[in-house]
Amino acid sequence: MTRDVGVVIVAAGESTRTAGSELKQFRWVAGKPMLLHSLQTFMTRQDVVSVVCVIPRELVADPPPWIFQCDVDRLLLSIGGRTRTESVRNGLEDLPNEATIALIHDAARPFVDDALIDRVVARARAGECAIPGLPVVDTIKEADDAGRVIRTVDRAKLWRVQTPQAFPREMIERAHREARAANVSATDDAALCERIGMPVVIVPGSERAMKVTDESDFERIELLFSATR
Repeated sequence: MTRDVGVVIVAAGESTRTAGSELKQFRWVAGKPMLLHSLQTFMTRQDVVSVVCVIPRELVADPPPWIFQCDVDRLLLSIGGRTRTESVRNGLEDLPNEATIALIHDAARPFVDDALIDRVVARARAGECAIPGLPVVDTIKEADDAGRVIRTVDRAKLWRVQTPQAFPREMIERAHREARAANVSATDDAALCERIGMPVVIVPGSERAMKVTDESDFERIELLFSATR
């Protein structure tokens, strides 16, 4: 199998919505640090040429030792930026030339599986920007600053977007270049492609790929792991 996939794992966040001083992405879930789950998952794939972990600047020179429990020949550490968008851009710059497909993944989603990765990679190899998503099943309300409901939003076309997101490398690098020139940031990388007219397709996501955002999510993800192993 050709190794043409480069992975950027974003793990430079400050974890402002979880308790304690330890970074969320370094806390243990299901028997190992959260970041290590994703790192090892991508390292088992034969199509991955390199995995770039973007971590806080102060840790790059002295990272936690467990981060090396993988194929260190394919591991690179990159410096986190002031924003998520800047961190991703730093990671993209560190990918080797052989990586013609770029995957961008949040370390806070530790249980991504190979089937989901296969789906987004296949569409990126076909020249598309591909993102995993799940349809919204709850009723959605729009409200003002005081909490008064303005309207009920039609959920028929709404999706909960996940990572990894996959892109032909030249497309995502162009999207980031233009975003930087316009001083634009985004909460996900597909939005940067959308803003310059690149087509983005949604592929089926996975409930296992849930994101750990606040303290209550740690218990939820432990239960998810116990129920599916």
